[in-house]
Amino acid sequence: MNKKKFNILYCLQIVFIILSAFIVGYLLNYSQTGLLQTTNSILFKTNVVPYLITTLILTLLYLGAYGLFNRFFYATAVFYVFFAIYIVANKLKVIYRSEPVLPSDLSFLSNAKEMLTMISGKIVLIVVIVILLVVISCIILEKMYSKKLWRFNIVTRIILIALAVSSIGAFYNVNKEGSTINKLMTKAGYSNFTPNISMTATTNGPLLTFLGNMHVDIMDQPSGYNKTKMANLVTKYRNVADNINEKRPNNNLSDQTLIFVLSESFADPSRVPNIKINQEVAPKIMNIKKENTSGLMLSSGYGGGTANMEYMTFTGLAYNQFSKSLQSPYTQLVTKQDHPVNIVNSFQKSAAIHPFHGNFYDRQTVYPKLGFQSFRNIDSTGKLALKYTDTIGNNPYVSDESSYKNTLWQINQNKGGQFISLVTMQNHMPYNVMYDNNQFNVTNGKAAEIPQQVSNYAKSINFTDNSTQDFLDKLDTIQKPITVVWYGDHLPGLYAKNSMQKYNVVQHETDYFIYSNKYAIEHGYGTRKLTDSTEVTDPNGFIPLALKQMQQQVTPYYALLTKVQEEIPAMAKNSVGKNENLYVDSNGKQISTKNLTSSQRKLLHDYKLVQYDLTVGKGYSKSTINK
Repeated sequence: MNKKKFNILYCLQIVFIILSAFIVGYLLNYSQTGLLQTTNSILFKTNVVPYLITTLILTLLYLGAYGLFNRFFYATAVFYVFFAIYIVANKLKVIYRSEPVLPSDLSFLSNAKEMLTMISGKIVLIVVIVILLVVISCIILEKMYSKKLWRFNIVTRIILIALAVSSIGAFYNVNKEGSTINKLMTKAGYSNFTPNISMTATTNGPLLTFLGNMHVDIMDQPSGYNKTKMANLVTKYRNVADNINEKRPNNNLSDQTLIFVLSESFADPSRVPNIKINQEVAPKIMNIKKENTSGLMLSSGYGGGTANMEYMTFTGLAYNQFSKSLQSPYTQLVTKQDHPVNIVNSFQKSAAIHPFHGNFYDRQTVYPKLGFQSFRNIDSTGKLALKYTDTIGNNPYVSDESSYKNTLWQINQNKGGQFISLVTMQNHMPYNVMYDNNQFNVTNGKAAEIPQQVSNYAKSINFTDNSTQDFLDKLDTIQKPITVVWYGDHLPGLYAKNSMQKYNVVQHETDYFIYSNKYAIEHGYGTRKLTDSTEVTDPNGFIPLALKQMQQQVTPYYALLTKVQEEIPAMAKNSVGKNENLYVDSNGKQISTKNLTSSQRKLLHDYKLVQYDLTVGKGYSKSTINK
């Protein structure tokens, strides 16, 4: 520090820094709760110490920026701009996905331009204006008062920067029981072992929750895990597979065509409480569901989480059985794996189609690791370029009709069978005015912040309704066996006024159906309508359901998945309440682990052992369980 005498201006700087930390900490918590009364109760009554720790960290970060620039108002600009963006981003994610910003979300920074297109232009404009005002004001103030403010020598600057870095790094092992930081934070009232990440952020605050999830534990080791146990499980489910295969004539899966269609944000709005629309929005799909294998899919996301649903459908592994710190299996797990066991590897030919940017959720890295031989997206060029990219009206995303055309093109590239994954984009947020002549009106919009957006969404999925029927009709003209697993990944984030606590199950249920084309049914490669254990399933249940639909024989791994799908209630990662796992029975009723029978618990433990072994364990079963 220079030799100027300590004066009142220095005191004001310190007060301003600390006051700024308190204000930003408060606004961060408010961005999570959305209610002043709740925020005040948490910060000033029930969770005072975590708030003070948040303030301390923010103070150190502010001082770290000061030490870095050695200019007070430049540091102020950086501090306020960064946390203004953080607060807005957290608020938007809570609105649309009911969860806070997490370290795994940082992967989206490489797609910042594309992410901005999903946010209301008004919000972007307001944020940009505020940032410009803050930056310009700070530049002017720095020029006016620079010589009167604190300047630090090199040693002090290094210390301030080191303290800021340490305040973040100290949280690396905060969730590791027994660690020093875990013991200290637990005594201070911090807890990251609440049932869901949203509850954690509400009680601890978004900043502590973010820092607490920097280090990822993939999955806790189940009891009894060892090489012998896994060998015994492979033998056990090989016997189960033999029993299943006695009733299934087909053992040529790779010769058939299996298509997984993830229909972005598709969920019939008529099931959403406090929402009514003047007419049915997807009558054709509802009719398809009546005549074919179908039901409801229990999603582990609301308003987002598409790639997590993809992961479960490909691997058959349950997202809720992973550690809470694992928020994105694609970016946090698959990118580090070699040839993970999944349905893609059961086919000699495979292709992925996604009419959006290929690096979202690291798909360009993940898909080859899963075994996909080609990946077509809007960034693809040359032979991999999408053949069809038309849009509808003012919707910026590639239409479902074009997506289906790309899929039909891919089907015709091989005479034999193949696995195809299609992830659509047409119904992705935002749901601003996109179409002319919208015949859908919301007659009861109590659940929605903006009912007009529900009308826009209804029109959008009506286009999906028509194009899906047309797609299936075209499949029926193709002279080879084709089966389609079609599902919505999550509800759109439009129903913010509905209590998630009250409507937890219904707001995590989307639509699904499994359809075998005319050739498949006529030649013994498909089934019209399965009814056993189909009312409510989960994404990890689609592999066994598809194989049953196709009358395909199973491996020991698929035998295990079959037993899980048939005998255990649908499961998802819970988002509210005191139960970490969301289990839903065939009647759509939430049940707890206590309601499971002893045989169900044993089967669930087998499932967890296999999941652990195939992801972070020793891989004892990897070479044998899926053969």
